Amino acid sequence: MGTVDDYLAELDDETARMAIAHVYAIAAEVVPEAVQGTKYAMPALVHRGKGLISVMRTRKHLGLYPYSGRILPVLAKDLGDYDGSPGTLRFQPDALPPDDVLRRIVEMRREEIEGS
Repeated sequence: MGTVDDYLAELDDETARMAIAHVYAIAAEVVPEAVQGTKYAMPALVHRGKGLISVMRTRKHLGLYPYSGRILPVLAKDLGDYDGSPGTLRFQPDALPPDDVLRRIVEMRREEIEGS
C-alpha cells in the first residue's frame, strides 16, 4: 500500500472515501507515472518529485490541493460556485467537480511540473 491508499483505508466516511478515491483515480489516469507519497504532510500523488495533487477530508468539506496557486484561478469559470482559494478547491463528497475539470486541474499541474 502507498500513502494515499493508507489514508483512504483510514477514512470512516464511505461517501468521502469514495469521492476522494475517485479524484485520485482520475489523477492517476492523467499522469499514470505519478507515485503515492507525502507533500506538506498530506497524502499526495507525486510527479517528478513534486506534489501533483492531494485530496483530503476536513470536518466541513473535502479539499483538493494542486500544489499551485495559478491553476484554480485560471479555471474559475469552469469551477462555477465551488468554494476555494488560489491553492484549494473545497467541495462536498456528494458534489464533486466535473471529471473533465478535475482532469484539467491535473493536466495543468503536470504541465507546470514538467516545465519547471
